[in-house]
Amino acid sequence: YDLILMDVQMPVMNGYEATQKIRELYRNDAKSVPILAMTANAFSEDIESSFAAGMNSHIAKPIDQVKLKREIAKFFLLNEH
Repeated sequence: YDLILMDVQMPVMNGYEATQKIRELYRNDAKSVPILAMTANAFSEDIESSFAAGMNSHIAKPIDQVKLKREIAKFFLLNEH
């Protein structure tokens, strides 16, 4: 995958746990694939939890398409150079 949009509030395993599991995989891409939190939780502690879990960015719902595209572009523009 080039990028993962991770829903934080999932029924069996939340997005924080799922991200930690991905980061622990024995695959090189598991360590480097950008993971963006997608959640209605927008407090500073929620953003900190996203980064602590290994996510690269935090997008609050409702989704602003311009902000989402800007965040996604950051990861692909950085990889071009």
